[in-house]
Amino acid sequence: MKYYLVAGEASGDLHGANLMKALKAEDKDAVFRYFGGDKMQAEGGELVKHYADMAFMGFTEVLLNLRTIFKNLKACKTDVLDWTPDVLILIDFPGFNLKIAEFAKKQGIKVCYYISPKIWAWNQKRVLKIKRDVDHMFCILPFEVDFYQEWGMKVDYVGNPLLDEKAQFSPNPDFRTEHNLRDGNIIALLPGSRKQEIERLLPEMLSITEKFPDYTFAVAAAPTFTEDYYNQFIAGKNVMLVFNNTYNLLFNAHAAIVASGTATLETALFKVPQVVVYKGGIISIAIARLLVKIKFISLVNLIVNKKIVTELIQEDCNPAKIYDELNLIVSGKSRKEMLSNYDTLLNLMGTPGASEKTATLIVKYSKS
Repeated sequence: MKYYLVAGEASGDLHGANLMKALKAEDKDAVFRYFGGDKMQAEGGELVKHYADMAFMGFTEVLLNLRTIFKNLKACKTDVLDWTPDVLILIDFPGFNLKIAEFAKKQGIKVCYYISPKIWAWNQKRVLKIKRDVDHMFCILPFEVDFYQEWGMKVDYVGNPLLDEKAQFSPNPDFRTEHNLRDGNIIALLPGSRKQEIERLLPEMLSITEKFPDYTFAVAAAPTFTEDYYNQFIAGKNVMLVFNNTYNLLFNAHAAIVASGTATLETALFKVPQVVVYKGGIISIAIARLLVKIKFISLVNLIVNKKIVTELIQEDCNPAKIYDELNLIVSGKSRKEMLSNYDTLLNLMGTPGASEKTATLIVKYSKS
């Protein structure tokens, strides 16, 4: 069958690549065309547009780039129509993909959606559009199933693809030596992969490093930026850079400060106590506070539906509070409590195999 995939971010590229691999195992005649990235390209098929030209963060940033977004939407619709796939697979990236879903449905193309949009966070009535435009939804967060059922929509929970990534990971015994990380406890800093995130969060993270002289700090650096770029932040500080090796860093970490997003869940899977931080543009945050209807922003807290990790958002993301919260989790009762709560999280998430389960269901539904 012909599969057209649309992923608009680095995480979507990773999950898309794993899904393509699983689809090839399930369907020997699988042919791919996609909006995605390097990881998807490594699985074969034809890359139409790279996600690096598509990802914009926050309300204001989206408004400033509307012309580019509309151009990308038009290009995607035209390409999908010209190629006439048997199945369109949309991966997260809702602002873009929900518009593509509506278009494809009108053209009679079967639409599968892998990794549900976070419609449970705000404007929940968008589920009605999903019910209209998406033939099959595959969820990776357990509470999403109940949410969709409340709106009368049947969805499949396939587990979380991060469990697959964790299961495939093999620690490098020479990691510390190769990255000049001295013996002792490491505190990982995960400031995100977007320029806006890094420039807002990394200075705040670095502000407390000198207050923990007995710990080694290491930044999980995004491969899309150079060492020189990061040096403007870490110059004069005893802080190491780790490129393309986040899982080894987490495997060796004693604690972490993490930008809100997928990385919070990855950190929890490695059972690393963490402080979650987030800062956005003033206008974007103001709008979000009016619209967003959830109690938490980190996936860790959302899945368990209680506060497991502390979230320092906007004005609370400052050196004093980051220091206080990090100090609580490097040792003592708060650390033990967080590690215990991680066990509850892991039980709720289930077992690895999300890509394989999703591929099996896509092929099954596409033939029915």
